[in-house]
Amino acid sequence: MRRIIDLSMPVHMDMLTFPRVPPPALTVYESHTDFADRIGASAYGVSSLTASYLVVQNDHVGTHLDARKHIVPDAGGPETIPLEYCMSDGVLLDFTDKEPGYVISEDDVRRELDRIEYTVKERDIVLNHTGAGAYNTEERYRTDHPGMSAGATRWLISEGVRLMGCDAITYDPPVWAMFEKKLFWEAHRVMWDEEYWHLENLMNLEQIGRSHGFQVCVLPIKWVGTTAAPVRAVAIVDDDSGNGAGPA
Repeated sequence: MRRIIDLSMPVHMDMLTFPRVPPPALTVYESHTDFADRIGASAYGVSSLTASYLVVQNDHVGTHLDARKHIVPDAGGPETIPLEYCMSDGVLLDFTDKEPGYVISEDDVRRELDRIEYTVKERDIVLNHTGAGAYNTEERYRTDHPGMSAGATRWLISEGVRLMGCDAITYDPPVWAMFEKKLFWEAHRVMWDEEYWHLENLMNLEQIGRSHGFQVCVLPIKWVGTTAAPVRAVAIVDDDSGNGAGPA
């Protein structure tokens, strides 16, 4: 049986966002009846036709894929992210035992890969399960999660991984931990000299039910020149594939 797991946050005006990132604004631009009146159809008894919304949002709201332009001013936006990296085999790493503010090291990644008996390969999409996605409607979502180090990020890149993600509000540790440890956006800053991209604000990673042997699809909206773009992220799991992948 094939399962499709939705890994994306709902987008609405009351959602939590990264500190100082405004929540989205969604408002009715034209109602069903207003449109019918405007084009004159209501005079012929058709009083309800199409409606539309005006949506205004920051490019880092909800589940999104960071482009290198987020860090490197003259780098490409979401329209330059190769799609072959956005649909590939997924690998789920379990870091739910790490405390808030913890910095995930290269050794942590290696140990987790040893535990799940998997060797990453080129174009794998590696997802860090922090557990924060389970409380993404609570204020602690902004502060209570581990994050990746530059070293761990660079090591995955050296193994052929170019797209990574997490179920937290940022791929790095939370802001308070960056100041405490004097490590500022270390994983993000790897983009200065590496072609790599990462996802933030994933959720439902626990529903995948395995550490590997599944597909991930995270196609970004083709926004031109922005620093990130929303994605509808999904995992595709074939439960009777017989691949022997164990639980995460």
